[in-house]
Amino acid sequence: MSRQPYPPCLNQGDFPQCFGGRCEWPELVGQNGEKAKAVIEKENTFVTVKVLPDGMLGIFDHCINRVYVYLDENGIVQWPPRVG
Repeated sequence: MSRQPYPPCLNQGDFPQCFGGRCEWPELVGQNGEKAKAVIEKENTFVTVKVLPDGMLGIFDHCINRVYVYLDENGIVQWPPRVG
């Protein structure tokens, strides 16, 4: 089984903020995590969405091409997903 590599982290630098797409999705708090992932990927095609289960932390660098979706133990979005 091969894993698709995670894309390199892009910093703000010469790139426009959020590539002209949405940067934050507060309305997804309380929604199913996989549904939230699909919404984010549809609304900003330049980001990679990583769904993280309860208690797991992402990397703390700021990447404008990444969105973490933090879930509770029931697979529900806990915090507003945002680019970074």
